[in-house]
Amino acid sequence: MNITRAGSVPSTPGSPDYFTGTVRLDAAFKTTLPARLTGVTVTFEPGARTAWHTHPLGQTIIVTAGCGRAQREGGPVVEIRPGDIVWFWPGEKHWHGASPTTAMTHIAIAEALDGKVVDWLEQVSDTDYSARVSD
Repeated sequence: MNITRAGSVPSTPGSPDYFTGTVRLDAAFKTTLPARLTGVTVTFEPGARTAWHTHPLGQTIIVTAGCGRAQREGGPVVEIRPGDIVWFWPGEKHWHGASPTTAMTHIAIAEALDGKVVDWLEQVSDTDYSARVSD
């Protein structure tokens, strides 16, 4: 058993290579083989978001605070709120982040395939981010 105590791992800023706006990463974890689970708590300030990306074995995000947005390639921008659990299929191109006016925090969980958890792609354009939110 391994316990990582709250506050024992410093927060880190989200890299501008993978995020737009102010993003904070907390409590990142990575299991050891044969397990392949990884995760992190991510806080997006208003307007902040990930770049487009995919995960070889998919990704689950659990929204814990605020109001956010998510979109899969070819689909509508949808609003996500605390308690929502979002599953992105393996290889599904997508992004997620805060709403324009409200911060959002989620726990992101994914598995590594041959040591790889994510494939980062291009930044989400302001036009894509600002698209009308679907119900």
